[in-house]
Amino acid sequence: MENTGNLDAAIEQLLNVEKQMRLEGDVAGTKKAATDILQLCFEGRAWKTLNDQIVLLSKRRGQLKQAVTAMVQQAMQYIDETPDLETRIELIKTLNNVSAGKIYVEIERARLVKKLSKIKEEQGLIAEAADLMQEIAVETFGAMAKTEKIAFILEQVRLCLDRQDYVRAQILSRKISPRVFDADPSKEKKKTKEGDTVVEEAPADIPSLLELKRIYYELMIRYYSHNNDYLEICRCYKAIHDIPSVKEDSAQWIPVLRKICWYLVLAPHDPMQSSLLNSTLEDKNLSELSNFKLLLKQLVTMEVIQWTSLWNTYKDEFENEKTLLGGSLGDNAAEDLKERIIEHNILVVSKYYSRITLKRLAELLCFSIQEAEKHLSDMVVSKALVAKIDRPMGIVCFQTAKDSNDILNSWSTNLEILLDLVEKSCHLIHKETMVHKTALKV
Repeated sequence: MENTGNLDAAIEQLLNVEKQMRLEGDVAGTKKAATDILQLCFEGRAWKTLNDQIVLLSKRRGQLKQAVTAMVQQAMQYIDETPDLETRIELIKTLNNVSAGKIYVEIERARLVKKLSKIKEEQGLIAEAADLMQEIAVETFGAMAKTEKIAFILEQVRLCLDRQDYVRAQILSRKISPRVFDADPSKEKKKTKEGDTVVEEAPADIPSLLELKRIYYELMIRYYSHNNDYLEICRCYKAIHDIPSVKEDSAQWIPVLRKICWYLVLAPHDPMQSSLLNSTLEDKNLSELSNFKLLLKQLVTMEVIQWTSLWNTYKDEFENEKTLLGGSLGDNAAEDLKERIIEHNILVVSKYYSRITLKRLAELLCFSIQEAEKHLSDMVVSKALVAKIDRPMGIVCFQTAKDSNDILNSWSTNLEILLDLVEKSCHLIHKETMVHKTALKV
C-alpha cells in the first residue's frame, strides 16, 4: 500500500510538471515528464496504472504531438516485458487506441497491429488476425522504410491465403510491383532535402529485399496453385531461380530448376510458354539435370511422343517431387501432364498433315476414334488449333478456309517472286554472254 501511495504521489507531482511544461510549449520538458511517468509505472510493475496514464496524457488539452510520439515509442518497449499474455494484449490495445487516427504515430500503430495479429494467429484466430492486418494501408505511409512496407503487405497476403481468401490475397499482392525487387538499394539512398519526409530505418527483424523477393514469389506460388495456373507458377520459380543466393547454391537451385521444367511441361502451349521453354533449354545448369533436358527437348522437337514410354521413364521423378521444395505438383498434375502430351502430338500432326483421316489420327495418338475426336475438339474450342472435322467422311482438315482477298494476295506475292526470279535469271544470262564475248575477242 505504501509503495502504491508513493507511486501515486510521484505521478501526481510529474503530472503538474508536465502541465506546466505543456502550457509553456516546452517540447523537451513535456516529453521528459510524460516518459518519466511511464517509466515510474513500469518500474513499479503497475500495468493498469500505466494504461490509464497513457490514455490520460494523450487526452490532455493541447497535448504536443512530440510528447504523444515519445510516449507511444517508450510504452512499445515495455510490451515484451509484460508478465502475462492478457496484460500484453491490454497494453497493445491501449496504445492502439491512443495512436488511432494520428498520422504522426501511424508507423507505431502498424507495428502494434502486427504484434496483436501475431498473438491472434498463435491463438488460432486466423480470420481475426487477417482482419486486423487489413485495417492498415501501409502503402500510404511516406516515412516507413520500403522493406518494412513490403514485409507488412506480404504478411497481409499470407494471412489471406491461410484463411483461403484468394480474391483479397490477389488484390493485396498487386500493391507490390515485382520491379521493386530489382532495384539497387545502394543507389536509392539520396540526400533528403528540406521539407521532405524523413524515411525511418527498418527494424532489425525485417528481411532484406532479396529475402522478401523469395517470400513474395513463394506466396504467389501458393496463390496460383489454387487455380492450377502452371505457367504463372513456372514464372514465379524462374524469378526465385534468378536470385543470386539461389544461383550460387546447387542444393537450392536444383529443386527449383526441376520445378521450372515440370511446370513448363504442364503449362498449356502458347507463345509465353514456348519462349520460357527455349530460354530454359539455354540455361547452362540444365546440363546437370540430363533427364529434364531430354524431356524439354522432346517438347521442342516436332515429333510424336509416346505417352506410355514417357510416363514409365519419368514416373519416379514425378513422384519424388512430393519430397522436394514446394511439395507436390498438384492433385491433377498427372492427368494434366497426359493432356499436354496429347496436345503436343496433335500440334505435331497438324504441322505435317493438311488433311488426315480420324482413324489414322487415332492410331498416331494411340487412342480410340472417339477419344481422338474429343481431344481435337477441345483444342479447337480453346483456340489452340484451327481444324474442321468431316464426320461422315471421317476426315480432319487442318487448313483454314481462305477468302478471295487472301487468295488474290497469295497469287500476287507468288507472281512477284516469279518475276524477280526471271529478272535475276536474265541478268545472269546477260552477264555470262558479256564474259564469253570478251574471252572470244582476246
